[in-house]
Amino acid sequence: MFQPKIPTMPQPSGLVTPPAVVQLTTITPGTPAPAPAAAPEPSRPVVQLTPGTAVALVGAGTAVVLVVGTVLVSLLLAVAVTSASVAVCAVVLRSLIASDAKRR
Repeated sequence: MFQPKIPTMPQPSGLVTPPAVVQLTTITPGTPAPAPAAAPEPSRPVVQLTPGTAVALVGAGTAVVLVVGTVLVSLLLAVAVTSASVAVCAVVLRSLIASDAKRR
């Protein structure tokens, strides 16, 4: 039951054509092909980092960090304000339900 069963190759049915006969050909040496010329290396523009561009990169990086930090802090503040308001609503509802239960 747990032994693999290997499928058997079925016998071909119908007409089977014999394989084509391959005849050998001789190769006569001719003139040798010229060696391919070495491809020139692609020239890429070189980026030169001057003091002005270094200052600009540092300034841009600082601005990105400040903007991302501001967005994250504002999101955290929004979550904190929302949770505080939900907590206040829960305390008020609990107080109303408790006072209504005492009156009965």
